[in-house]
Amino acid sequence: MTIKPTTTAQFYPAEEGEIGQRIDNFLMTRLKGVPKSRIYRLVRKGEVRVNKKRIKPEYRIQAGDIIRIPPVRMEEKGAPAKPSSSLQQELAQRILFEDKHLLIIDKPAGVAVHGGSGISVGVIEALRFMRPHDKSLELVHRLDRETSGCLVLAKKPSTLKTLHALLRESAVEKTYLALVQGHWPKDLYMVDAPLEKFELRGGERMVKVTADGKAASTEFRVIQRFDNSTLVEAKPLTGRTHQIRVHALHVGHPIVGDDKYGDKDFNKTMRKLGCKRMFLHAYSIKFNLDEQEIFVKAEVNNDWQDCLRRLG
Repeated sequence: MTIKPTTTAQFYPAEEGEIGQRIDNFLMTRLKGVPKSRIYRLVRKGEVRVNKKRIKPEYRIQAGDIIRIPPVRMEEKGAPAKPSSSLQQELAQRILFEDKHLLIIDKPAGVAVHGGSGISVGVIEALRFMRPHDKSLELVHRLDRETSGCLVLAKKPSTLKTLHALLRESAVEKTYLALVQGHWPKDLYMVDAPLEKFELRGGERMVKVTADGKAASTEFRVIQRFDNSTLVEAKPLTGRTHQIRVHALHVGHPIVGDDKYGDKDFNKTMRKLGCKRMFLHAYSIKFNLDEQEIFVKAEVNNDWQDCLRRLG
């Protein structure tokens, strides 16, 4: 594919619909075709500036901001990658809720929410291809590639702004199901452990518990115990990257099937029992939008049920 270089920095005044949006999401929308790892590198090196100041990827755009985008080699716009017919069919069958403002789907495990890092089509690209009439469709939040369950998308910039504000105010209640290694303690209901993100040499992101990290809290509740594992409910009270996965690891009970933070030998044993995925599922989400309560559940599918039957 041909590449068209840009030779001068560009300056964008923040528009009303972009206020409250994270700067990394803003850049991914503006710099179509630029790899996500390249965008994060531009921010980290200070080449992207807001009001002439360096910012972090999680910075949220404010009214009056002037955003500097440096010269970047960008792909010329062409036809977007076409999602496979099987992915289109699966996503069409996984719509949990829809109105004029929102689309909530049950994201399949193993499907990225957006393209990048060698992935040409994620959920957002596939849905935009399938629904050309929803011209402003955007992800409200993210789920890790191997996590399944409730994923919210906004159809309008104003809805996106409102939901981002609700997320910042902790006014969105998310409930996850997780199968973890070992026996979760009866009296462990809350994990408070600050988290910090690191980028490895290959661009992979890791999160660790560190004393000077960002505050992070997760509520846990035991649902069912098995011989070597426990099914728990997890409610993140903050929205840090990989929060549930790292908090579970921190207390000695990593999530079954987690290739990044889990126990490799234990995961191998569980795969022999037929438990072949990462067992983290965004079970429900609840919030109020325009005085209407939105409460949506995504039931676990056959791979969960089959695994729990074998364990039980």
